[in-house]
Amino acid sequence: MIAYLLRRLLYAIPILIGVNLLTFALFFMVNTPDDMARMQLGVKRVTPEAIDDWKRERGYDRPLFVNLAAEGRARVTDTIFFDKSVRLFAFDFGFSDDGRDIGREIRERMGPSLAIALPVFVLGLFAYVCAALLLVFFRQTPLDLAGVIACVVLMSVSAMFYIIGGQYLVSKAWRLAPISGFADGVAMVPFLLLPVVIGVVAGIGSSTRWYRTIFLDEMGREYVRTARAKGLSELRVLSGHVLRNAMIPILTGVVVVIPSLFLGSLLFESFFGIPGLGSYTIDAINAQDFAAVRAMVFLGSVLYIVGLVLTDLSYAWVDPRVRLA
Repeated sequence: MIAYLLRRLLYAIPILIGVNLLTFALFFMVNTPDDMARMQLGVKRVTPEAIDDWKRERGYDRPLFVNLAAEGRARVTDTIFFDKSVRLFAFDFGFSDDGRDIGREIRERMGPSLAIALPVFVLGLFAYVCAALLLVFFRQTPLDLAGVIACVVLMSVSAMFYIIGGQYLVSKAWRLAPISGFADGVAMVPFLLLPVVIGVVAGIGSSTRWYRTIFLDEMGREYVRTARAKGLSELRVLSGHVLRNAMIPILTGVVVVIPSLFLGSLLFESFFGIPGLGSYTIDAINAQDFAAVRAMVFLGSVLYIVGLVLTDLSYAWVDPRVRLA
């Protein structure tokens, strides 16, 4: 297992380096520091002196890769690439363009993002799998048909509708939960109830239909017919055999949402006023804070790669034959 883990980690390193290089090229070669300064200061009536001052304050006035004016290691370290890109591998995010510590912002905002994303993930996965198993148990019946139709209708509705409709009905009309805001400790629970419920409901259509397809595909396998021939009940077949053998495709879908657990939801955090990493990213984009955006892109790629490695380990745990691949 250790050799398998090391092999997967070695596969991930080139991906992370490639993402970092691509991000650096987009921010500093396609979109030069001069372009950043003009966007921050205003395209019209910007003097070269103002551009130079803006770049000097943020460390964008140095050479990209090699500083020929320096000596020794400073030729490499005193460059934009080392300061703005290489340091990210040590999780040294530096300061945003407005002077705030990006690392501290990430640490402070990761908690609110997890507070909303983790319950949606856990409750949603449980609800979707249970609903899919229920439809498969009553397959080819009116209940199964009604469930499939309901899933198609629910997945056809935008998440924006659930957010706005939920805020209007639950918060404004019925006054059962705050419409937006956040608090620390136990006081955060009332603010999280509505977005968590809406998050689960918004994904129940597509996820339930997808899990139902997976379970139906497993129902046609040889081991299911063998289990029935041995006299096992349909409920025992579903819970003890079909669900266990469907874990690999289920884990494949789970990995997609792992980065969002830490990075938060852009829509939910913006509409419900939750000070998480999702709203932080939106604010950085609106403010054209390039340092913060770069940090969030790098963090997202790291979390996605971590999710892929965890998924590979889960594959090996569920199906030991994967270790030999």
